[in-house]
Amino acid sequence: MGAPIPVWPGEMVDVGERRVYVRSTPRGPSETAVFVHGLAGSATNWTDLMGELSDVVTGHAVDLPGSGYSPEPPDGDYSVAAHAEIVAALIERVSDAPVHLFGNSLGGAVSVRVAASRPDLVRSLTLISPALPDLLPRYGPARVALSAVPRLGEWGADRLRLLPVERRIGATLALCYADAGRVHPDRLREAAEELRRRDGLPYAGLALLNSARGIVAEYFRRGEENLWRQAARVTAPTLVVHGRHDRLVHPRMAARAGRTFPHVRLVLMPDVGHVAQMEVPERVAREARVLIGETALSPVGE
Repeated sequence: MGAPIPVWPGEMVDVGERRVYVRSTPRGPSETAVFVHGLAGSATNWTDLMGELSDVVTGHAVDLPGSGYSPEPPDGDYSVAAHAEIVAALIERVSDAPVHLFGNSLGGAVSVRVAASRPDLVRSLTLISPALPDLLPRYGPARVALSAVPRLGEWGADRLRLLPVERRIGATLALCYADAGRVHPDRLREAAEELRRRDGLPYAGLALLNSARGIVAEYFRRGEENLWRQAARVTAPTLVVHGRHDRLVHPRMAARAGRTFPHVRLVLMPDVGHVAQMEVPERVAREARVLIGETALSPVGE
């Protein structure tokens, strides 16, 4: 197992009245991609996939407010809608043309809202286990729902921080990967260092808790703002990737996505979990290249 590529360099970027940290691949390809991570994740969740696609897109991965190196939002708003506004503003900042938008889990929900509300910004949409409403959630989402309960969520977050870093990382890998053995030791070390850094931030626990509550709120949203209704309005060609061993988003959601998104291709990976872009980045890149090639303004390399 060779050493993985280093994480991409980043910088703080002003988007309206907020600041977010953005990691980018070297500028080269004319096509631009923006990557949005999931709950408890960060821009580094996309390191390997960005590397796989760096010959066809210039990639920008954002740390959502309160995540990674991004500060907490000044208004304390961690809703999916607020995250979508940030992503839309970032797209306008990094590209003069529509982008190829990628989202995983919470980032998938955010990306759906961006694509539905700002079709002018999105050339193609790639969703990896998007956290779209499922009223029969699996064990993982049920735990997320409990975090929405006042005081119970805060109590659970405080208890969690008492556990050793390695134990927390092991539990996360068991939940998110079909085969945690695919994780390189260097990536484990990076994850441990990052979690220790996050533990030292006074707002980190609350940011995670309120982002989780933002997802739960979407599960019960009705009317035209419901995320499935938003999905039905997405005009961009869409790729939806699900892992059959996903313990957080049930693979049955792929079938509903196939019925809902107007222009969609489904890929179900039989030996993959919740974070396919991290577990099998080369396979996700192969599927994404097809969509990028079909939707790019100019021909892209194979």
